Amino acid sequence: MGVDNGKRHHVKSGHRDAPKSQDVYLRMLVKLYRFLARRTESKFNQVVLKRLFMSRVNRPPISISRLARFMKSKEDKIAVIVGTVTDDNRLLEVPKLTVVALRFTRTARARILKAGGETLTFDQLALRSPLGKGTVLLRGQRSTREAVKHFGKPGAPHSQAKPYTISKGRKFERARGRRKSRGYKA
Repeated sequence: MGVDNGKRHHVKSGHRDAPKSQDVYLRMLVKLYRFLARRTESKFNQVVLKRLFMSRVNRPPISISRLARFMKSKEDKIAVIVGTVTDDNRLLEVPKLTVVALRFTRTARARILKAGGETLTFDQLALRSPLGKGTVLLRGQRSTREAVKHFGKPGAPHSQAKPYTISKGRKFERARGRRKSRGYKA
């Protein structure tokens, strides 16, 4: 008779071990960083590999204004972003930066290069700094997505959740629960 060791079903591993994307360039980067993560003692390479596996929601973009702020006293270091670097026209003066990212928007790349900085790819970074020395690993904010604003229960007392309404006018979501004269006021 078999032994019941308490494992009644297969439990799926919660994390990815490969990217869902079929992008050949991303797959090549995964091969490269899988090798570096295995053959070096560097935690940096393991983190980059893990982030290469992530979905697009979990690889939020970062603007050059945020980059400039985070890199203020670290001009000699390389900023590393596993995601997209976007432009921000509110930033008037772009400092000289060395940035590594999966993608750059056209205007972001142009402004970084015009300021005397450089934009690198991850394979170029692997040649320049295989252990991730002299780098600053950054990422954008996940919570700035429009969908996140709708999480929660809109209309509940003290809830900041944004309702899915056509408009924010007089005739929309202003009756029960909003006025004493219409049932109750929350």
